[in-house]
Amino acid sequence: MNDQLILKFPTHQAYKKEDFYVSPSNQEAYDFINSWPKWIKRIINIFGPSGSGKSHLVSILKSKTSCLLINSNELDEKTFLKFKTKEALIIENLSEKISENLLFSLWNTAVQDNKYLLTTSTKPISAYRFKLADLKSRASNCVSIGIKLPSDDLISVILAKNFSDKQIKVEKKYIDYIIKR
Repeated sequence: MNDQLILKFPTHQAYKKEDFYVSPSNQEAYDFINSWPKWIKRIINIFGPSGSGKSHLVSILKSKTSCLLINSNELDEKTFLKFKTKEALIIENLSEKISENLLFSLWNTAVQDNKYLLTTSTKPISAYRFKLADLKSRASNCVSIGIKLPSDDLISVILAKNFSDKQIKVEKKYIDYIIKR
């Protein structure tokens, strides 16, 4: 009886606009993404803690235009060719380990070709300790929008959604129990 049967249940993450829950902690970022293409600047940084909804907002933008979505650790020279045919470049999970020269060149490409560049990160891009002075200058001049920690009400809704995405029905009293702890 040592053999354990592992069942693989399908999971589905719903990153649709109607599945995004707006609260005071994420209202500004949500409104900004929805205002596309009437952004005040074309270079944007959305930052916040892991699980705060940055990828969901990226998905909403991606449904509005032709985008190249890439994780920052996957950036390479081929990104330029792929970006040429798109209207926007989305770099997720920006970290300080990124090649500054590559990021600077992509930034310049976006500006020269009048395209959009959206980065997501855990802290504001202006707080990164870039060595390239020009990149540091650009980072301090882009629009940065923070997503704050969610309220208990928002956490409750997110928990219910995550359980639902995994096709698990959970009573509200159990979600309330989880939130208190």
